[in-house]
Amino acid sequence: MRLSPLTRRRWAIFRSHRRGYVSLWIFLLLFGLSLFAEFIANDRPLVVHFAGHWYFPVVQDLPEDTFGPDFLPTEADYSAPDVKAAIAARGFALWPLIPYDYRTIVQNLPSPAPSAPSWRNPLGTDDQARDVLARVIYGFRISVLFGFTLTLVSSVVGIAAGAVQGFYGGLIDLFFQRFIEIWSGMPQLYLLIILGSIITPGFWVLLAFLLAFSWMTLTGVVRAEFLRGRNLEYVRAAKALGVSDAAVMWRHILPNAMVAVLTFLPFTLSASVSILSSLDFLGFGLPPGSPSLGELVAQGKNNLQAPWLGITAFVVLGGMLTLLVFVGEAVRDAFDPRRGGAGSCGAGKGKAGSCKTRRTAAS
Repeated sequence: MRLSPLTRRRWAIFRSHRRGYVSLWIFLLLFGLSLFAEFIANDRPLVVHFAGHWYFPVVQDLPEDTFGPDFLPTEADYSAPDVKAAIAARGFALWPLIPYDYRTIVQNLPSPAPSAPSWRNPLGTDDQARDVLARVIYGFRISVLFGFTLTLVSSVVGIAAGAVQGFYGGLIDLFFQRFIEIWSGMPQLYLLIILGSIITPGFWVLLAFLLAFSWMTLTGVVRAEFLRGRNLEYVRAAKALGVSDAAVMWRHILPNAMVAVLTFLPFTLSASVSILSSLDFLGFGLPPGSPSLGELVAQGKNNLQAPWLGITAFVVLGGMLTLLVFVGEAVRDAFDPRRGGAGSCGAGKGKAGSCKTRRTAAS
């Protein structure tokens, strides 16, 4: 696919922002690994070769009597000594790097839970004897997916609402503004407490609830840009030529409004990624037992004698938000039209003469 000159210039500006460019690759690496959490941290083997047959317990459920008639037809517990011995006698099992998932209770700990980091549990265990590293991997994936989904959907809704307000103005803008003022004053935490007393909040329930309020973050910015852009001469000319309102909004005003949106988007994304951890810390997030960075923060607060819990939560959350902010700053600079000339001149070597010529001609 051939990129346009504008896209190439923006990519050059983004790459020149070394801090954001490196942060992007680090974040993509961590997020990519977390997407395969079941293959990295699991209490089931990846592959089992038994009696000439191949099994893949990581993606399929097997009864214990698969490994011998002396076992029950219940779901296999691969950590049980008898099952391990039966598999080793007639085959072998290939285990993940971390032989625990986020629910596994680690047996035979050297000290009561929470136990300190060791070779067996590099980040120690929490107060329920679950491996912290496994829960961090699963919790990182849930936090990022939740934050990205919330940011994407709320941004689309907020941009659409602000565009309609700013483009049409008048009574539509007036009534919409009064609605936003009333709706933004609703006590979100109290409503979430009421919701939690009726049903058990899950991933999608929390996402829908937070979406009902988070879409207003970008509405004011987009509204202001559309109020300014609808009176520009080229917009009036397009409308005089019979271009539809949707086409004028999409092609002529929205690209300019996106510069202001991208200025606020990194902070919106960081808030969306961390909001699930905040709710889990307060006890109003995912159901108990779910992998959560917020629950790890709460355990660090409740177990001051186990500092590795709080330190791990701080490093993971702080590092994740720092990477996202750095990437957001680089994206914002890449889409900033005021940096277009600098980006095109500084995109590569050997262009200093052309840039100097342009500056001379401009002066």
